[in-house]
Amino acid sequence: MQPFKRLDAEDLDLILKTLKEFADRETPFDKRRAWDAGDVCPEEVVRAMLGPDVGLHLVFLPADYDGMGGGAYDVYRLSCEFAKIDLGLATAMLAVALGTDPIRVGCTPDQKAKWVPRIANEGLIVAYGVTEPEAGSNVQSLKTVAERVTDESGRVTHYKLNGVKQFISNGSIADLYTILAKAPDGPTFFVVERQTPGLTPGKHEIKHGIRLSDTAQVLLQDVVIPAANIVGEKEGEGLKQANEVFGYTRLMVAAFGLGAGQVSLEKAIAFSKERKQFGSYLCEKQGYTHKLLVPNSVRLAAARAYIEHVADLLDSGSEDRQVEGSVAKLFATEAGNLAADDAVQALGGYGYCVDYEVEKIRRDARILRIYEGTSEIQQNIIGVFRMRENVRSKGRFYHDMAAEAEGWADAGGPCIARAARFLSEASVAAFRAKLTHQQHAVFEFATAMAEVETAVALARAAVRTGDPLTLAQSRVWASEVALDVPTRVLRVMTAAGAIEPGELARLGELGNLPQAIADQSGRLADMDFIAQAITAR
Repeated sequence: MQPFKRLDAEDLDLILKTLKEFADRETPFDKRRAWDAGDVCPEEVVRAMLGPDVGLHLVFLPADYDGMGGGAYDVYRLSCEFAKIDLGLATAMLAVALGTDPIRVGCTPDQKAKWVPRIANEGLIVAYGVTEPEAGSNVQSLKTVAERVTDESGRVTHYKLNGVKQFISNGSIADLYTILAKAPDGPTFFVVERQTPGLTPGKHEIKHGIRLSDTAQVLLQDVVIPAANIVGEKEGEGLKQANEVFGYTRLMVAAFGLGAGQVSLEKAIAFSKERKQFGSYLCEKQGYTHKLLVPNSVRLAAARAYIEHVADLLDSGSEDRQVEGSVAKLFATEAGNLAADDAVQALGGYGYCVDYEVEKIRRDARILRIYEGTSEIQQNIIGVFRMRENVRSKGRFYHDMAAEAEGWADAGGPCIARAARFLSEASVAAFRAKLTHQQHAVFEFATAMAEVETAVALARAAVRTGDPLTLAQSRVWASEVALDVPTRVLRVMTAAGAIEPGELARLGELGNLPQAIADQSGRLADMDFIAQAITAR
């Protein structure tokens, strides 16, 4: 894979400024609150953000086909800032990117020249038609069928599509659909235009959140399209093409989680500086800051560091980063949900009311743990593939992380190193004991793996910048990881009953819980410092 050329910093800043000005002008909170209450997708706003005066979608379209050719870092920044404004509208943009991805990665140059400039210049709304009523996250179970239509000589001239797609973002407003269907030689993507006879929007979904995003069924009944509308040159490439973009699309959703969490934390901090209880501001109360602000500040800092790490890998041309994309999505969306929930708690009764917006952010953020692969799908990917990778490397995968982190004393590196070494040994033992067949064990390992890898990313960023706040956040997260990882993993390994007592004892010594408890020394002072820094008091 060739490295991506990132946008110039000035160009990226201009795009983000354009987004903010557009949002302030077209989507003030009173409008968004009304659309949310009425379960309305403002189609005119979606079209405007793809129009010539704004053109946000150009960031993720190739420069050779009238796009801007932004890299993963640029897409992450745009996605994060968009999520701070409204996750429903951000989801509409995600759907355009996701729907365009099969064309971007799978089409021939001639096909790209046909479709991508139209998406860029006409501002076409695109939808990604993969999910089905009975398939969900298991795309290999799809039932939509693509039947070949041949001429008298037996040459395939058209395909006839029949099936139902479910939970399709932009489903009833899209101009163009990339539809995954089961062709004779296997799952295949097809490009279908909105006006094609037989394609009709189905049931409109009334959702818990992201109500500004259009979500609907897409019904396909004898939809006949030219054979040239196949994505690529042959059938059966659909799953491969879908897998190629997971690292990018999951990074976008991770950025949504980060943005939703950041804006939630910002609103909780602002409230804490205005609200007095018992003679002092909430931001001066440790029970408020250390429960509802500081932990979220730490987790979001770890999420940001890891997302930027993955963006660097993708932009450098590093291939097969699906697992990193899964780690980013799992950790950042879970962190964003926690921050949004704590913001409601932080505002108390006001947080539960629509005027203060955090209840809407909380409802919107909930989908992030579900779409583009549920948290459980991500845990399964992380647990199984990371365990295999660590075994193949004879434990070096996490031991190398430990060696890198060991010298970062000011960022909690020794704590991270101990957790990483323990995780390496425990992963090998679990693999040999066939704990990969125990889904709960896989999930617990995945959580531990995400914690270690985000801790490494945060500590690396803290040491690189030398920022006192980031260093304190890294120390807090490192000490938490040092305690949680061996506790979590030893608990599930013991519960599984598949590990010999002697091996459990060895791993217990390696996890060194007494030392992990001792490492909590000084963390309250770090939390005090973080609280003062983020509330600017």
